[in-house]
Amino acid sequence: MSAAAAPTWDPAQYLRHAGHRARPFADLLARVPDLPQDRPRIADLGCGPGNVTALLARRWPTAHITGYDNSAEMLDRAHTEYEGPTEGGGRLDFAHADVRTWTPEEPYDLIVSNATLQWVPGHVERFGSWVGGLRPGGTFAFQVPGNFDAPSHRLMRDLAHRHGLDHTLRHSDAVLDPRAYLARLTGPGCTADVWETTYIHLLTGEDPVLDWVKGTGLRPVLTALADAPERREAFLRDYRAALRDAYPPEAHGTPFPFRRIFAVARKQQ
Repeated sequence: MSAAAAPTWDPAQYLRHAGHRARPFADLLARVPDLPQDRPRIADLGCGPGNVTALLARRWPTAHITGYDNSAEMLDRAHTEYEGPTEGGGRLDFAHADVRTWTPEEPYDLIVSNATLQWVPGHVERFGSWVGGLRPGGTFAFQVPGNFDAPSHRLMRDLAHRHGLDHTLRHSDAVLDPRAYLARLTGPGCTADVWETTYIHLLTGEDPVLDWVKGTGLRPVLTALADAPERREAFLRDYRAALRDAYPPEAHGTPFPFRRIFAVARKQQ
């Protein structure tokens, strides 16, 4: 079976749940220690539409921050909404890059990635290059979803199999468990803090879990079926019904448990 095409992204759909999606990034940044320089250099790998990259400028207003992404649609939104000088005298800019091959070309004080590395097969093999590109005392920090065994993703994979789309989706091996990340990040010259959190997002609106995954995990399926509208609607009809059973609404909304894995690795001085 042929390999899946890279998914296309819809910034507007992604941002429909921007508040919930940004919270893990804010929690990640809260654990990042002081950076080596007063005017730090920061890279955000997989910056998307730039809304969470802007949080970096709030935390480090003097920093030069570059968000990297390989989606033209996401980068267009980021350039329009967020690029330019920051209030603290720093700068926020964005550039096209493939995280699978991106290598630091200058010393960084912080390399951070928010809900991106699950899309990068073998991403742990890139850790050495990224940590090696940090200044002494610099930090590499990331968070990834750890919900590949949740009903939302199991049902998606089951339906993909029934609809002949097995090749489109990632599986539970897209990310490591927290202990494995700790082992890969802890060693000579580097200390690490790894943890996990399960958020219970309270979603509102009609079919809110489907609306959520349309912005992220379902993108490969939507991309594969972009030129087959009847097959696309058949898949969505089946998936919608399954999600309604798996995530029934309650009095104030639909609870949506979402596990995430976090890591903060600091290069020793």
